[in-house]
Amino acid sequence: MVVEPEYATVNGRSRSPRPQWSHHELADELRTRIRSGVLRPGQRMPTQAKLADEFGVERGAVRQALRILQSERLLTNVSKGSPATVAPDLGLALTGPGAPPQPTMVGLAPRIAEAFAQPHVEIEALCLTAVSLTLAIGEPLRQIHAGVLKPAKVDMRVLLPSSDIELAFPSLVDSPEDGRPQQRWLAQRNAQGQVLRHNLLALRATHDIDVHITFRALPFTPPVKLYLLNGSEALFAYYTVSQREEELGQEQVEMYDAEGTQSMLFAFEQGAGLRDTTFVEQSQLWFNALWETISSELRLTS
Repeated sequence: MVVEPEYATVNGRSRSPRPQWSHHELADELRTRIRSGVLRPGQRMPTQAKLADEFGVERGAVRQALRILQSERLLTNVSKGSPATVAPDLGLALTGPGAPPQPTMVGLAPRIAEAFAQPHVEIEALCLTAVSLTLAIGEPLRQIHAGVLKPAKVDMRVLLPSSDIELAFPSLVDSPEDGRPQQRWLAQRNAQGQVLRHNLLALRATHDIDVHITFRALPFTPPVKLYLLNGSEALFAYYTVSQREEELGQEQVEMYDAEGTQSMLFAFEQGAGLRDTTFVEQSQLWFNALWETISSELRLTS
């Protein structure tokens, strides 16, 4: 096989001429080598020491890059010991540039886990109930408790609908004035927010992590959900409203509602092209504007 000059170093021939690589850039380069076939399914990766020497980075940056690719199911056996292995079935890869959008329940957790690999984690979310966010946080929490992830600081801001407004959805088809769907939504919003806050704040005592989480209330029903990760990535999804039969109390009723965990999540990354970079920047400006202007204090109580 003829090795292209930019890939020669992975076979030990020469050192990369590039003077500085971030762990995101390193992950991008290794991802390209895997997807282009330079690194083949089942092949062992170079050792972390060799990769660190090739790219002129610390081993910590290499480990972060490898963890990103592991979360995308492109690598297996990522540890401090033996070299990682390219996944035998690359068709199972979940994320990465060019990957199709995925349901929120599939795509959000690995992205959140990647965000927690940074020393200072900054996450902002706009959503209807925070169910998906609370579930996605479970994986990085597990990795923190296992000693895999060690952030020093976590800042989280969450925008949720106010309890003082009449929600556009969920609502009853024939009796939109019936308040039972909103009461059920409010109980879920408060419960998920309380669990999210408790689990994150517990990191202060268990791992001495500086954690801050703040909620604010929106005066409207959000038709979309948005997650901003470390100022470098925006994850966006639509709440698609449908009519369906649900059980409300002891009664089967027709409701307008949206299944947020199944909403297709579109990923945009800073530096992945002008469109992506602009989308991330404008999404951050939009979130900040809502936070600083029309949002209000939110209490996670009825």
